Amino acid sequence: MSDISDPAFADQPAEASMRTFTPPHAEALWKLVTVPHPIIGKAHHLGEALVHAGLITPPVLADALQIQRFERENGNDPQLGQILVSHGHVTPEQLQRVIDSWLGEYVVDPGKLTPDPAALALVPRTVAERESVLPLLARDDALVLLMADPHDRVLLDELRFLTQRRLIPVHAAPGTLLPAISRFYDEVSNAAAGTKKTASPAAANGAMVTRPSSARELASSLDAAGADLDVTPADVISESDNTLVRLINSLITEAISHRASDIHIETEPPPQPVRIRLRIDGDLQPYLELPTRYRFALVARLKIMAVMDISEHRKPQDGKIDFARFGGPPVELRVVTVPTSRGLEDVVLRLLSGAKPLPLDQIGLSPGNLAGLRTLMRKSYGLILVCGLTGSGKTTTLHSVVRELNTDSRKIWTAEDPIEISQAGLRQVQMNPRIGWTFAAAMRTFLRADPDVIMIGEMRDEETARIAIEASLTGHLVLSTLHTNSAPESITRLLEIGLDPFNFSDSLLGILAQRLVRRLCTACRAPRVAEADELDGLASQYLESGTTNTPEVRAALIAQWRQRFGGEGGALRLWKHVGCKDCEGHGYRGRMGIHELMLSDDTIRQHIRHRAPASDIRHSALAAGMLTLRQDGIEKVLQGLTDMPEVIAASNL
Repeated sequence: MSDISDPAFADQPAEASMRTFTPPHAEALWKLVTVPHPIIGKAHHLGEALVHAGLITPPVLADALQIQRFERENGNDPQLGQILVSHGHVTPEQLQRVIDSWLGEYVVDPGKLTPDPAALALVPRTVAERESVLPLLARDDALVLLMADPHDRVLLDELRFLTQRRLIPVHAAPGTLLPAISRFYDEVSNAAAGTKKTASPAAANGAMVTRPSSARELASSLDAAGADLDVTPADVISESDNTLVRLINSLITEAISHRASDIHIETEPPPQPVRIRLRIDGDLQPYLELPTRYRFALVARLKIMAVMDISEHRKPQDGKIDFARFGGPPVELRVVTVPTSRGLEDVVLRLLSGAKPLPLDQIGLSPGNLAGLRTLMRKSYGLILVCGLTGSGKTTTLHSVVRELNTDSRKIWTAEDPIEISQAGLRQVQMNPRIGWTFAAAMRTFLRADPDVIMIGEMRDEETARIAIEASLTGHLVLSTLHTNSAPESITRLLEIGLDPFNFSDSLLGILAQRLVRRLCTACRAPRVAEADELDGLASQYLESGTTNTPEVRAALIAQWRQRFGGEGGALRLWKHVGCKDCEGHGYRGRMGIHELMLSDDTIRQHIRHRAPASDIRHSALAAGMLTLRQDGIEKVLQGLTDMPEVIAASNL
């Protein structure tokens, strides 16, 4: 067929210009999407475009316009296209195609096209299949994209940031995209497999050049690029700057590889740089500094990714980023912006990796605590609580428990905010307080949905706690968390918010308190034999939790340790962190839990019914064999899993 930019094309019947185009080669496609339509593009309004297309006559247009005026006089505001469709003059498909052509857009059938390999290299196959887009042609700074919906602004923004190109969207013929995506990406994969020594298609076409890839390299290139600029820093960089976009993507990718839980971006007034820190294994660590002129563009870019209002700088905002939509791994980031002084904003990104639950015997429970917790899990009804501070691993522990309970014979409902860990077989529900979908509302709904096990992300109020206790008393096993310091304090906290002590005492099965400590790197930790005075000090701290602390008791405890944890000759060793390439010089790699498991018995139930203080509950639990957080931590120190400074910082006596 003739190319649309050919003068002879203007002499063709107008209706011929409305068919689906199949340009024979890339050059014709480029002209198709960059040259205005010679007929319909000259129309001043939609009605004129429909007449030019031969779909309606001028009298039909005049009648439709008269109907539109009459409707507007009566308070309605119908669109001209709607009137024509409702009266049967055009079909919705014909109307959409005329609108596309009038706006300079065209319907393209990719069946006979051969996409540019350089274009295909710019969009990963997973993104193309998920979003139904097919890159057709890369030319200079532009990329022609075949799309099911070329008006999807959110998707266009994401693809523009992913490809770093100016996008020209083209409407795909219905039903042609998915087969074409599969065929063309398969062809590229097969060609790459058969020509391992051949340069990549993108390199062969000059579409890609050697560029810095790591965040630090990109930051260095930013520094070098702006070293000689003598302009106002705030005006130098745009949030769509290619290098900045690549830097942010690299930063998030590297944070994931470093096992970071949070990214902290801290802006300062000039000339101080933008500081970026990562929280790894619970500790903030300096990671990167950027030139001060990037402080506004960096925040704006993250706001765009999180679908926030980039014009709002005075109020905090919350959002989330699905990093997979930007070409990264399947990680969700929760984003919060915080206004600071002088009109600046800080950004904190929390990485939610959607990880799978750990087996229960791999979360750091001691053999005694593991056996006790599994005893509780075998109950068919009752309440099990996991308590601790924010970020102490409560959700991970709950999901490890649910992992063992998750069988075909059980129906398990979970209410979470947010859903951080996913499991097949669970019915997981995301909370949305803005519409009244709270933990309490979810609990009421779950009880009507025939559950065996219910997991509630957190007991935040009296209503949620009361419904949870009622559920546990009516034949359901209920799991939840609390923000409290210890297991005994959890009881007093729930009684203080108004729970009935008799119902609570009957429902409670046990409470697991926990903290996270950094695990020593096994590749570089250094052992030494513990001195007698060091062991006496450890024994003293171990016994300060409430049991008798005398020299005789300490000596007996040390003898017990030598039997359980001692090496040759009963020697006890303490381990020191050193630092190596495996742990990036920190001496620690990963984290583990220290735990305090309090099992409910007759004595504990009597304490609850009489509203006894936490100290009395604590002494009774210790007498029944409970290990405190400090005691469990000291035992892990003697096993060489962590060191004493970590235990002291994380535990309370």
